[in-house]
Amino acid sequence: MATGDSSNLMKKRTLVKGMATPSKAGIPFGATKVLDPGQLKPDSMETERILTVLDETIVKLEITRLILWIIGSLERYARMLGPEITSSLVEHQKLSMEVQHLLSSPGDEESRRAVEQRLKCSLRNILRLFLANPLLYHGLKYEVRVRESPADVFVKAFVEFRDFTLERLLTSPDEEKEKIRFMEDISLEVEKNTEIISALQEELALAIQTRDEEVNRKDKTIENLKTSMENLAKSCKADIKQIMKEGEKQQKEDEKASQDRCARLEQDIQRLGAHFNALVLKHRASELVLRKEKCKVEMEIQKWVQKYDTDMSEKQAAYEELQAAYKEEKEQLSLLMEKHALLLQEYTEIEEERRMLKEKEEEAAQEEARRNDAATCIQAFWKGYLVRSIYKSKLKKGKGKGKGKK
Repeated sequence: MATGDSSNLMKKRTLVKGMATPSKAGIPFGATKVLDPGQLKPDSMETERILTVLDETIVKLEITRLILWIIGSLERYARMLGPEITSSLVEHQKLSMEVQHLLSSPGDEESRRAVEQRLKCSLRNILRLFLANPLLYHGLKYEVRVRESPADVFVKAFVEFRDFTLERLLTSPDEEKEKIRFMEDISLEVEKNTEIISALQEELALAIQTRDEEVNRKDKTIENLKTSMENLAKSCKADIKQIMKEGEKQQKEDEKASQDRCARLEQDIQRLGAHFNALVLKHRASELVLRKEKCKVEMEIQKWVQKYDTDMSEKQAAYEELQAAYKEEKEQLSLLMEKHALLLQEYTEIEEERRMLKEKEEEAAQEEARRNDAATCIQAFWKGYLVRSIYKSKLKKGKGKGKGKK
């Protein structure tokens, strides 16, 4: 039975090794952001504005919870606060007492609302004065010892709301789905491991119970043997007395038979004692094996947990290295884009200069062509004029000679 329990335990331990920790490939890369919220940083102007509003609200809430305690010891902190803040706190205390008096005694509703409005304005003025002097607020924060109150619970809840808002602002829908799927996988793995550990514990308890029952049964057998030995010894004594009474003749034979019988009984006792010791050693060895297997399973689980932490640390370091490389490449890209813009501007200017030079050359060529055409026309006109002048002179000379002949 112990051998069967040991084989079952070995099978369960093999299952634990295969299922105790999710594989490295199944861990989503975006889950590092969840495991380490301190790495979250605003990545847009809108996110920074929202966080600024929430941080300012937290500071105002903390200042508001300090005002009551500062007013209670106003003389102590008057020098640190200064005259303006001190007078504002005194006025605020008066308005608070007046509001309490109006609330305790029924009166004019409009008067009570007017006083409450003045109280709100006074509180806003005090917050403005404290926010204008942040060093004073930080000094009072460590100077004034405030007991815990429901306001602290509200401030803590608001801080958690701010962290939750930051996480939601920086988590994309895909990352949210991936985080939910990752947590569901982890829950399933934990449930499986818990079931396996429970089964191992039940089998261990059953094996221990079986061993205890076997030991109790052996103890009862030994007690029965001891009782039978005592009874046997008593019967032997009675037989010896009876034999002694019967006669001296059979005394030696009876003593020899009794000695043989006692030796045989002692051998049986020694044999049963050795068998009992062997059983005790056997069950102790099986108990030791079970204990070692239990410790080994616990160490294996701890080892997988440590391996998981190490893997997550390595992935976080790799993510930070990639983030740094991405930032450096982004800076280089911005520099290259700036250089490209400058070169593009210079290229545009050069192209514009070339175009203007080309236009000037074309205009000069056109002007030169016009001049050449004009010169050609003038030369042609001049040549025609000369030809006509010569021809006219020749005609005149021919006409003169004709008149003379007549």
